[in-house]
Amino acid sequence: MLHRRPFEPHARPPLSGLVVIDLSRLVAGNMVSLQLADHGAEVIKIEDPSKGDPLRAWRTNGHSLHWKVYARNKKSLALDLRKPEGMAILRTLLATADVLIENFRPGTLEAMGLAPATLHAANPKLITVRVSGFGQDGPYRERPGFGTLVEGMSGFAAMNGFSDREPVLPPLALADMVAGLYGAFAVMIARREVEAGRPGQVIDLPLLDPMVSILGPQAAMFQVSGDIPARTGSRSNTTSPRNVFRTRDGRYIAISASIQAMAERLLRTIGRADMIADPRFATNTARVENGAECEAPIADFIAARDCAEVLAIFEKAEITAAPVYDIDQLVADPHVAAREILVDLPDADLGHVAMHAVVPRLAATPGAIRTPAPRLGEHSAEILTRLGCDPAALAAKGVVKLG
Repeated sequence: MLHRRPFEPHARPPLSGLVVIDLSRLVAGNMVSLQLADHGAEVIKIEDPSKGDPLRAWRTNGHSLHWKVYARNKKSLALDLRKPEGMAILRTLLATADVLIENFRPGTLEAMGLAPATLHAANPKLITVRVSGFGQDGPYRERPGFGTLVEGMSGFAAMNGFSDREPVLPPLALADMVAGLYGAFAVMIARREVEAGRPGQVIDLPLLDPMVSILGPQAAMFQVSGDIPARTGSRSNTTSPRNVFRTRDGRYIAISASIQAMAERLLRTIGRADMIADPRFATNTARVENGAECEAPIADFIAARDCAEVLAIFEKAEITAAPVYDIDQLVADPHVAAREILVDLPDADLGHVAMHAVVPRLAATPGAIRTPAPRLGEHSAEILTRLGCDPAALAAKGVVKLG
C-alpha cells in the first residue's frame, strides 16, 4: 500500500524565492516548471480563463490526472492575454520575475511585444526558456512541434520495436519529459550566471535536440560503420545477453548481462558453462552477433520455471535480473513502498491521488510537495492583490477569472 503523505505547505526547499512565470501548455513546459516548483520555486501558471491549460482536458474516468501531477506546487493565474489589461499585468510580473517559460510557435512571443530583448531590457536578470518542436532557427522552426513528431524524426521510433513490424512510438510523452528535464537543468546553469552578476539569457529548448542526445553514439556508429541497425525488440545491438524472457507462469523477467563476468555467471547458472569457451559466445561482440542462439538456452531455462523461482535462483547467483512489472505490481512492490517512490496525497475529488515523489532526493535541502494542483484561477486574487490590482474589478471586465 502506498504511503499516505500530507502536503507540506510550510516547507522551504532550496529554490524558495525563485519566481517562475509559466506561459507554456501541455507537457514539456510543465515538466520544466514542475522540477523547479518541486524544489521550492514559486511557479505562476498563466492560463486562459475560459479553459485553462490543455492538460486539464486530458481525463481518466472524468479526472484530470495529468494536471494533478504536473501542476502540483504551482499557482494558477487565469489571465486573458488578448486584453490590454491582461498583457499589462503579465509585463508587470515579468519585470521582477526570475524565469519565463513559453512554448509558442517561434516568433509568437515577438508578435506579442514580448521579444526577449524587450523583456531583458526591463529585467536584465530574466531567464527565458523557449520550448518548441524544432528550435528557434533552422528550416523547420515554423513546424508544429508535438513530441510524437520528434520521437519519429529523432531516430528513436526507428530503433524501437521488432524488425518484422512497424517502428514503435513510446506510449508516453517521452520527448516532452526529456526536454523538460534538460530545460530545468539549463535554468539552473543560467541562474548560476545570474548569481555571479551576469545577465539572464535565452534558453532555446526544442524537443528534437534532447531526443537525439539520448540516443547515444548512434551517429558516430553510423559514421564509422555505414550501417543502419535493424530493430531488435528487447535485444541490444551493443551487449548480450540482454532481453526479456517469459516464465512458466506467464510473467516476464528482464536480464542485462552487459559485462563479461556477468554473462559468464549467467551461463554457468543455467548450466551452460560450455558456452563460455564457444567462439560464438566467448566475447560480447560474438554474443551480439549470435544473439538469438546465445539467448535460446536462457529462454528455455526461464520458461521451465515460475517467475518467483527464477528470480530466487538469479538473486542467489547475483545475476542482474528483475521482473517486468505492470503498474499494479509496481504499486504493490515493497521497495517502492519503503522508499516512498510513489505517494498518496490528499485530493479534493478522489480523496487521495497517487503520484511520484520529488526527484532527485537531496539529503540536506530536499524538495517537497507543498500544495495540490490549483483550480483554474485559484491564485488570481492573491497574485493581483500583491501587484496592487483590484481582482474584482478585473474579473468584472473579463480580464481574469477568480478561482
